[in-house]
Amino acid sequence: MKENQGTSLSKKKLPHKQKEMDSGAASAAKRVQIEKAHNFMRQYRDPESRELKKLSANQFMDVWAHYDKDGNGYIEGTELDGFLREFVASANVTDISPEAVTDTMLEELKSCFMEAYDDNQDGKIDIRELAQLLPMEENFLLLFRFDNPLESSVEFMKIWREYDTDNSGYIEADELKNFLRDLLKEAKKINDVSEDKLIEYTDTMLQVFDANKDGRLQLSEMAKLLPVKENFLCRQVFKGATKLTKDDIEKVFSLYDRDNSGTIENEELKGFLKDLLELVKKDDYDAQDLAAFGETIMRGVGHDKHGKISRKELTMILLTLAKISPDDEE
Repeated sequence: MKENQGTSLSKKKLPHKQKEMDSGAASAAKRVQIEKAHNFMRQYRDPESRELKKLSANQFMDVWAHYDKDGNGYIEGTELDGFLREFVASANVTDISPEAVTDTMLEELKSCFMEAYDDNQDGKIDIRELAQLLPMEENFLLLFRFDNPLESSVEFMKIWREYDTDNSGYIEADELKNFLRDLLKEAKKINDVSEDKLIEYTDTMLQVFDANKDGRLQLSEMAKLLPVKENFLCRQVFKGATKLTKDDIEKVFSLYDRDNSGTIENEELKGFLKDLLELVKKDDYDAQDLAAFGETIMRGVGHDKHGKISRKELTMILLTLAKISPDDEE
């Protein structure tokens, strides 16, 4: 009881200097809050060098969530304008406000920025592209940077099979952690990352790519984390074409028949079906969608018993695809 009274008393009778210190600290905290509200990025600037500090995985997520205000997975439109203004104001060693970036400057900046970082040239910034711009922890940035994207969805489906160890049709947190661990091993960085850090990276990756927030990654979500260089079926030759040449068919067949067995089967077939499904479902599909879609396709070519397709059956599918207009895809 006495100890509690002493504590109360000391709070009431603070020395004058202590009051000044507390007042100064409160003012500093208030300034930081005002500055943070005015320019979100500036809180990550080194107070002495005035350069942006390396962001941790969690800080990077805070930045992403702040600017992707509608939560659609992209920084675009007015979101992109706001980010660029604040980024430039923060990265500048002299103190300038975001408002000091004129509209003309912003347009020039946006043009240069998008040319440098908008890898897929869709006019907006996704989380992978932002990760290449901001200074970040080396190991976490490594997980976003794939200088050599997968050649095809066949490779993607092989990786999916390897890490979906319980065949649930999802990559759950522990499976994702194993995937990230192997990525770091491959880059010879695993010894630099503690188990706690790996868990933090896993949690952050889930926050980034788990669009429906169910705590696991479905096929379409994992496809964003592990992108394929190109969906070959998106090429114009397969959309609205009056005919397909033998060479066109052969190119597609060889793309998916990775073992040169003469048929497309197993992960090869799943990779082909995944690419087909992406033409219809776009950004939201899971393993069940893929299975149901595969059954429909295989019945359509009259060959659903052996789980494989030949050149002739592939030709039938591609000719059907070529006749479907973009408006009829659904």
